[in-house]
Amino acid sequence: QVQLVESGGGLVQAGGSLRLSCAASGRTFSNYAMGWFRQAPGKEREFVVAISWSGGRTAYADSVKGRFTISRGNAKNTVHLQMNNLKPEDTAVYFCAAGDRLRVDTSGYDYWGQGTQVTVSS
Repeated sequence: QVQLVESGGGLVQAGGSLRLSCAASGRTFSNYAMGWFRQAPGKEREFVVAISWSGGRTAYADSVKGRFTISRGNAKNTVHLQMNNLKPEDTAVYFCAAGDRLRVDTSGYDYWGQGTQVTVSS
């Protein structure tokens, strides 16, 4: 059974940092692009950042450029999202996803985690 499990969410004050992790199991994801999306209450799920299977290409939403950094673990089945200088508008449930290639839309991803809550207080 394919599983993506996110961890690292929590409550942080504005200006603080969090590091999210996503661990994939059930198959080899080393050839999959992986991405992070987020969904705030009452809003649609939106793209945050993605990384290619090799780690050589990344894509960031304009709203997080310069503050968030995505990276892959050595085993390629893990992906991390370092979030710095967090803002209240970053508050959302963050989802990890895996797909056959790097895309910035939800339709391009075949596997999804359950999500982890990130709350940024002002």
